[in-house]
Amino acid sequence: MKRNKPMLIGIACAVCCAACVGAYLWQVDAQSEAYRAEAMARYGGEQIEVCVATRDIAAGETIADSAVETRTWLAALLPEGAVTSRDEVVGQVAGSSVLKGEVVTRKRLDAGTTAIQVPEGLVAVSVPAHDVQAIGGALAPGMKADVYAIGGSSTSKLLSDVLIVATSASASELASAGASVSWVTLAVSPSAVEELIAAAENLELYFALPHSSVDVDALADAEDGAGGEDGGDAGGNARDDAEGAAAEGDRREAAGAAGKDSKASAASSASAAAGNSR
Repeated sequence: MKRNKPMLIGIACAVCCAACVGAYLWQVDAQSEAYRAEAMARYGGEQIEVCVATRDIAAGETIADSAVETRTWLAALLPEGAVTSRDEVVGQVAGSSVLKGEVVTRKRLDAGTTAIQVPEGLVAVSVPAHDVQAIGGALAPGMKADVYAIGGSSTSKLLSDVLIVATSASASELASAGASVSWVTLAVSPSAVEELIAAAENLELYFALPHSSVDVDALADAEDGAGGEDGGDAGGNARDDAEGAAAEGDRREAAGAAGKDSKASAASSASAAAGNSR
């Protein structure tokens, strides 16, 4: 009996602690609901039932029925694209992370509804990445990047010219230049998968975007075209100047000839007058 007494005391203490934690959580939930009700009463306006995450939902996760619930929300305070029906959310793949208590929006589902196209002979592997590691969040499907592994004071180039097939950023986020990246999916050869996963687990991965290729021929053609137009304009101007000079010369010659004719005519008239006077 004496041996069991400490055990019973320990069990009683554990039950009391659990009861206290449960009471505290219930109180926090009650306060949260009270604040929400107070905000609704203060701001008024139309209220709508929307889907809210009951727990954190990771990007790429298939949303279960227990992960969302419907709550009444002020229409004026709702984010754009808020989902109102659970049927539109349950069973869908989250395109980006959704935090507990957050209203589920359609842009959170955008990236998850797009099928990933993996080139033949390659496999798709997702690795964690933050904005600063993923070119400030500018990485987008279709781009090709170099992958560097950084650990301690050493840096090594892990992969070159790797195709980006997907990111955690939705299409709308990429279009608005406000993308926030938490993972990147790469298309790599099967032999590189183990090394890539090991590096992702133990090192920091950084993506480098090579210089975009420029169509030099097209650029040269454009420059030649511009030069040809300039040359044509210059040639036209030269021809115009030459024609003007020629016309001016003709006018001068004609004036000279007219002057000579008038002088000859005057001389003839003077000779005739002198003859008559004699």
